[in-house]
Order: sequence, then structure tokens, then C-alpha cells
Amino acid sequence: MDYPLDVEYILRKKKSLKKQLLASNDRLQKKIAILGGSTTSEIKNILELFLLNSSIEPVFYESDYNKYFEDALFDNEQLDKFQPDIIYIHSSIVNILNFPKPNDGEDVVNKLLNDEVERYTSIWDALQKYDCAIIQNNFDYPIDRSLGNLDNYDIHGKTFFIMQLNLEFSKNARKITNLYINDINYLSSYIGLEKWVDRSLWYQAKYALSMAAIPELSFNISKIINSILGRAKKCLVLDLDNTCWGGVIGDDGLVGISIGNETAVAEAFETFQKYAKELKDRGVMLAVCSKNDFQNAAEGFQHPETILKFEDFTSFKANWDPKYQNIIDIAQEINIGIDSLVFIDDNPAERDIVSSQIPDVSVPDVGRDVIFFIDHIDKNGYFDPIILSTDDMKRNQYYEDNKKRSSVKSKYATYGDYLKSLEMVAEINSFNSLYLDRITQLTNKTNQFNLTTKRYTYSEIEKISSSNDYIKLYGKLTDKYGDNGLISITIGCLKNGQCFIELWLMSCRVLKRNMEYAMLDELVIQCQQRNITEIIGYYLETEKNKMVAKLYEDFGFIFMEKNDSSSVWKLDIKNYKAKNKFIRTTG
Repeated sequence: MDYPLDVEYILRKKKSLKKQLLASNDRLQKKIAILGGSTTSEIKNILELFLLNSSIEPVFYESDYNKYFEDALFDNEQLDKFQPDIIYIHSSIVNILNFPKPNDGEDVVNKLLNDEVERYTSIWDALQKYDCAIIQNNFDYPIDRSLGNLDNYDIHGKTFFIMQLNLEFSKNARKITNLYINDINYLSSYIGLEKWVDRSLWYQAKYALSMAAIPELSFNISKIINSILGRAKKCLVLDLDNTCWGGVIGDDGLVGISIGNETAVAEAFETFQKYAKELKDRGVMLAVCSKNDFQNAAEGFQHPETILKFEDFTSFKANWDPKYQNIIDIAQEINIGIDSLVFIDDNPAERDIVSSQIPDVSVPDVGRDVIFFIDHIDKNGYFDPIILSTDDMKRNQYYEDNKKRSSVKSKYATYGDYLKSLEMVAEINSFNSLYLDRITQLTNKTNQFNLTTKRYTYSEIEKISSSNDYIKLYGKLTDKYGDNGLISITIGCLKNGQCFIELWLMSCRVLKRNMEYAMLDELVIQCQQRNITEIIGYYLETEKNKMVAKLYEDFGFIFMEKNDSSSVWKLDIKNYKAKNKFIRTTG
């Protein structure tokens, strides 16, 4: 179910694959509506496989053939009752109503373009009532061009028309926060238009793409859904010899390894390093896991042609310990989940060992040729973002600053003295429009310090932000080493003189800094200002959030009841005393 896809096998064995995937546990259930401009039944079946493979169990609503416009704009009791978490609109070139004619003037062509864009903006506007993510195909190119190469740049060309449409879709996706583009324009080009389209299948069954292209399309949609749900990976772990450079540095020395543009082999490794550097520059953490002498390994990044430098790596493990143990140590050192890591190694034996010992780590079968390494990372969509936030760009800096903090702990007699030395300042305030993107992103990513693991769409966060029925707090933390960014969120619903905590989460990069106490103090203050006397807290246990199992007890809440894996707690705040001792707070 990973790149490169065995398309024939997936299509042939879809029933047995589904049975096998359903045997696994701990799946997240999501309701997905597919609104199709052409036949979608097989797309639904194959998409289900990819989502199950990502531990997402989909429940589907599927529109009738070519009823995507009607389902979106007109009363639809069935869809209203379904209340989707995600809507996927499967339109394509076959759904463009009118292409320019050879004798149309520029004003007519512009009107055709505007009409087509307005048709889709009306769909997206109508679907906003569901407060959910919307995934929209852009458009594939025509397989036939009556204007030949002129089709690409004449205003009457279908290709030119589609390019303008796709540009308008991109502009709208930048403005509409819950709209995500499924780039079938790229996908069909990558696969090849001749393989993308099967005309006989269109005439017989009204599929707008070939049967062989359906797994590729479904895989791409699943990557977007995983990103929306905060399941993108965070750290790329790299082997060194014959992975980051050609040769073995312990044997060949610095001058003997291949990197740069002097030879074809050296240039291939340089290209791979450039790609890794691009990932790092947009917020993906890099780490090294190599069986090597540390000094030799670090020396490799002093090569005059190297793109990556030693300081580009958040964690650097070069020793003779088992690689799987080093990878576990990397996750612990960075303080992220083991399932947030992707490991690249040219050695198949090492890949097999890591896969068998820590199956939650993604270990693509990259082979031995560096030329193909990028494809396995890129096409599997491990690090696909849905937005590029400021916090994402600064992530590596956050973790570098954390290293500085950790390095000075031993200088202090007590942990409290260490916390005082950090000179921490927290900005804790009610949600505002500047941070809604980051708040939404954090609710869909944070798992370990998250009491309910409830997920929110941007629209839901926006509604909560403007409602007086909620106390909604964000927390930002800075200290003398740097800015940690927006790292904590608390949402409490106010009813009948009580505050019910719907969400309480915090990024793991600020654990054990007293930030949770600072957030609790501010929550209590805001409750008291509204004559609230009790706070009701909920803990829903998952595989990943056991670290907060005793948080309410630590806060002074009283246990009320337990139901399966969830528990309810109560705090009387009439005589509450502030718990934060180490953080200066600002509003």
C-alpha cells in the first residue's frame, strides 16, 4: 500500500486486503462524503483500503452519478443527517460545462471562465454549513488538442482554459481555510494522460479515469486526509554511508566520499541532500542514525560540497548500537511519537530489522540506488503539509533551543531553580483570528498531552472563537533561550454555572515547564469572572495520551466516575489557589 503501488494487486485483491486491514485495532472513524461528477464507486472502495492502512476507518456517503452540484446546493436530508467530517468533490475535465469556441472574443472567454469558477465557489460556500474539510480536484488536461501546441497559449485552447481554472482554484484554496486541492493535474501528468484515461471505461461506465489510475488517485486523497487529521510525519532519520554520500567515510576518508557535481554518482547524492535540506527549511526535523564512529560521521558534513551541515540535524546518533535502539532514542530525545519518524537506509538488512523491531516507524523500501530515494519520500507523502505555518518553519529552531535548555539543567541544585533560571513568560489569552490556523493545526496533531484528543476543523474553531458560551485559551511560551510558539490550548464550554473542558492539550516540547499550571490558573480566573464555581474535566484514554492519565488528580480535581476508558473529574474553584510558580503570565 506504499509507493511504488502494485496497482494490479490492489485491484485484484481488494476484498482480501480489506479483510486483513480490518483485523487491526485502534482505528479512528471518520465520515467521508464523496460528491462525484463521474462514477466513484471503485474510488470509494480503493480509498477505503488506503485509509484503513492508515488506521482510519471511513464511513461513506456517496452521491448519485454526476449529482455533486445538486447534493451541495440543494436540500439534501440524507447528507444533512450524515454530517460529514470530510467532503471529497470528484470532478474533472468531463465536468467543465463550456470550453471556448474558435470565434469567441476575449470577453466571452473570460465570462466562461468566471462562470465555471463561480459554479464551484457556490458549491464550496454551500458546503460550509457542514463545518468540515473540503477536498476538491483541480482539472486534468485534455488528451486531445485540436489546436495542437497552440492549445497551450491561445485563449481558445482547452489546455489554456484549464490552466486558468486551476490557477483560480489555487487562489480560492489560499483564501478558504477548509478547502484543499487534490492536484490531479500533477497526478495525471505524472502517470501520463494515456494511462490516466480509459475512453472505453468512460463510455461504458462513466469513469473519468482509467481503472489503473484509481489506486493512484485514492492514494493521493488518503495523503491529504492524513495531513488534515494531523498524521503527517515530523522527522526524517538518515543513514550516512551510501545514503547521504557515496562511499564509506570510515574507510574512504573525507576526500574519498562522493558528494558534489564532479561525477554522476556524486551529483545524485547532492540532489538527495538538497531535497532533505528543503524539507528541513520548511519545518521537517532531520536526524542521523548511522553505524559509524561519531567523529568520522560528523566529519562527512565538513566536505566542501556537502549541502547538509552537522547543525542541520536535531539529533545525531553515530555509534555501534542497534539502529532501532538509536531511533527509539532519537524519538525520546526530540520528544515526539515514534510514529512521527521516517527512516532512510540503503541497507535492506538494516531496514528489515528496524521495521520488525519498531513497526510504527515508516521504513520505505528505497533500494540501494540514491536516485530513487526522493521518490519514496515524496510519493508516499510522509511530510505532506496542508498549510505552511510560521510555527512549522520555526520547528527546528524550537528544538535547537530545547537542547540549550537541557544542557544547563545539571548546573542547578533543584529542578525549581532550573525553571526559575529560564525566565519564562507566557502569553495566555482568548482565541483571536491571528492564531486560528495554528490552533486548528495543533488540535489535529497533538496526541500525548491531550486529555480528550478531540479534533476540530477551522470552521469549528472559528465558531468557538466568536462564541460567549466558551472559554477558549491559547498559550505561548518564551524564555531566555527563545520562543516556543503557540503550544497549548484549552476549550471549556459554559453551561448551568459549570465549565466543561472539551479540550486540553499541550505540545510535548514544553513538558515539565509548569505551563499546564499557568493555563489552569488563567482558566480559573476566567471562570470566576463569569461566576462559574465548578470545572468539569474529561479524560479519554488512548494508546498515546497515557502520560496525562493523572493530570486532573495533580490539578486537585476530585474523581467522579469512570466509564470504560473515560473518566470524569470535578474541581471546586471557590477557594482555588494559584499553582503556577515559575512562569510570568501576560494577557
